[in-house]
Amino acid sequence: MVKKILIRLLRVATLLIGLSILTFSLIHISPMYPINTYVGGDSSTSPEQIEKLREYWGLNKSPVEQYFSWAGALLQGNFGVSKLYRTPVMDIIKSRAMMSFALMGTAWILSGFFGYLLGALSALHRGKTLDKIIKWYSFTLVSTPIFWLGLILLIVFSVQLQWFPVGLAAPAGVLDSEVQFSDRLHHFVLPALTLSILGVASIALHTREKMIDILNSEYVIFAKARGENKWQIFKNHGFRNSILPAISLQFAYFGELFGGSVLAEQVFSYPGLGSTLTTAGLKGDLPLLMGIILVSSLFVFTGNFIADILNTVVDPRIKGEV
Repeated sequence: MVKKILIRLLRVATLLIGLSILTFSLIHISPMYPINTYVGGDSSTSPEQIEKLREYWGLNKSPVEQYFSWAGALLQGNFGVSKLYRTPVMDIIKSRAMMSFALMGTAWILSGFFGYLLGALSALHRGKTLDKIIKWYSFTLVSTPIFWLGLILLIVFSVQLQWFPVGLAAPAGVLDSEVQFSDRLHHFVLPALTLSILGVASIALHTREKMIDILNSEYVIFAKARGENKWQIFKNHGFRNSILPAISLQFAYFGELFGGSVLAEQVFSYPGLGSTLTTAGLKGDLPLLMGIILVSSLFVFTGNFIADILNTVVDPRIKGEV
């Protein structure tokens, strides 16, 4: 186990290095020039002012020099300063990460709970009406884009019914210190609901297949012969053999969860890491973009790493695998 952890940590280090090089290279060859994006349509900016901006941001150096300059500062714990917000990148990430992690954490818990519940019910009533409804629901949601679902929820609950606000994380024009918890919760419901609904489908389908395999196993057939009913079979055999694989799948779902939050935050104008990542990419804010990419990569790696550990605990046959 120790060897496996060390190898995983070495892999994430090489992953972050390769990802940073790839992202840096893609931004460099992109037709979007950061200074032009920053200046915008201001034609009064003189060539001398533009040259000063190039020197200030280090864009007058070669791409290799720019990368190593950024990487050297990063090794010292300095993620740089955002070109758009004129604020240290780490401060922006800290302020936006709490918003995103609250959104993703809520969706992760709700999707895991209801996904497992629906998957277990579907397997226990295999071939019946309830099973068909749950499968239809799951297959429909698996093929539904998250931004489309978010727009539908906005149209129905915000525009037509007017139950929830159209977007943002707090009422517009209100100071952050004056925002009530109920107001934040009111703005939080639709983005969290969007992520949760789509996350339910994959967990439900996986749990259904795993539970069906358990119900068809020899020890469950023997339990039925002893007179155990469905609830006893689920409690004594189904739950304990299916819950850990479902949890490990939930941790492996971190990557899709973050990708979904990027789209959900854009639809609902939710000020989290996802929407900030999109803004940084469109505006050519390299320090902010690189910082969010590295943090999100660590987030996804953590989920996959925990899933690997759980799989090793559940199935001792893969303890020797890396």
